[in-house]
Parts: sequence; C-alpha cells; structure tokens
Amino acid sequence: MSLPPTPQNLFTEITEFVTKCMASHDPSHNPQHVHRVVSLANRILARETARNPATAYNADVVHLAALLHDIGDRKYLSQVAAISESIQGKQQHQQQQQQQQQDSLAKEEAGSVDPQRLVYYALVAHGAHEELAERVQMIVSHVSYTTERADPEKVRRLIQDGYLELAIVQDADRLDAIGAVGIGRCFTFLGAKGKNFCPEGMWVMDNAIDHFEDKLVKLEGMMKTETGREMARVRTARLQEFQGWWADEMADAV
Repeated sequence: MSLPPTPQNLFTEITEFVTKCMASHDPSHNPQHVHRVVSLANRILARETARNPATAYNADVVHLAALLHDIGDRKYLSQVAAISESIQGKQQHQQQQQQQQQDSLAKEEAGSVDPQRLVYYALVAHGAHEELAERVQMIVSHVSYTTERADPEKVRRLIQDGYLELAIVQDADRLDAIGAVGIGRCFTFLGAKGKNFCPEGMWVMDNAIDHFEDKLVKLEGMMKTETGREMARVRTARLQEFQGWWADEMADAV
C-alpha cells in the first residue's frame, strides 16, 4: 500500500516520545523492551523481504508500529493520563505553528485522549500524515496476545486484507516474551505487578512458571512469519529447558 512520504524527523521524535512516556514502567515493559522489539521487527522484515521479494511490506509502518505497540498497554493505564497531556501539549503547539492541521489536532482538546487512539494522535501530533497514523493505529490495536485470543479470525483477516506489517510486529513482540529474555521479563513483571493478578496469599514465584504454560509456550504456534517461527522454535526450547531445571530444583526442596 502506497502512503505519503514519512517526515524525516518522525522516527527520532517518536522514539524520544515513547522513551519519555515509558521511562517509569517496570523493566518488563520499559523502553528497552520497545527497542528490542523494533530491532527484532526490522530483522524479521529484512529476512521476510529476502524470502518474498514480491511482498510489499512498508518498512516505516513496521518501525513505527513496533515503537508504539505498548504505548496504551492496559496494564499501565495509570500512565495514560500523562501521555495524553503530552500529546495535547504537542497538538496545541502545532496548532499555533501550522493552521492547516487545526481540525485534526483539535479533536481531543476538550478531554484526555482515548487509550485506543493514543497511537493515532501521537503520530499526527508529531507530523505524520493521517493515513499513516491510521494504519499504524490499526496494527498496534491488534498486536496483543489477548486481542488475538479474543478474535483470532479478525487478526487473520487483517493480515490477508493487506495489513502485512501486523504479522511482523506481532512476531517481534512475542519473540521478546520467550527465551532467556522472556524468562527475565516474566519474573520481573511478577515482582513488579504480579500481586495485582494473584489470589490473596498466592503471590509466589511459581506464578511465573504457570505463565509459561498458560501463554508463553503457546506463542511459537501463533507466529505468522517463517522467520518468526524459526526464531521462536529456538527460544521456546530454552523456556522448556528452564522449566525442567525449575521442576528438578523444586523437587529437591520438598
């Protein structure tokens, strides 16, 4: 799909925006996670393009969707208000400098930005064309595991109907959830936020191992690209080996 040219400064500004907005997140979902996902997405894109040179991926969409994929994460909604204020401040500045953007940037002046539209407004506020912002928003809105589990057919249709970049960004995000890095992130999230999701008195390290079976080992089977499947196979084997070590040591502790 052909889109208007991307402003040269957009990637730098959005990277700075995401880093600022997510700086206070715990290490399982901080800017370093985002930058790893961007790197993985770009690696998958390069390999898939080499495999399928006739497939028209948009590299700008991949990069921006990977950067912004966690900006409205429901687990961190306490940060959404601050992010919204940041977007509104940027909008007000642009309205003063660029009258031609006034209509699109004034939509949220009266209140906070809908978390489901954060990506769109962040991109437009930083100078992206509305068509690009809408496309990236659509992809980000369907990246998550929870969203796909709720309606897997919708995600499949989106990819088939031309949102090819969704497959790449999804795979990149899920790769960062498995393997050695995924193990580290799982335990980190348990320590930082896990108490909110555990029954009273059940905030224990075994919750992380339970999460392996509940979600993480399933991700390999949900990969959309050949490159993603290859990389996930290696990382899933690491998860399973760790599970074996955990079971051995827990048996010794009984």
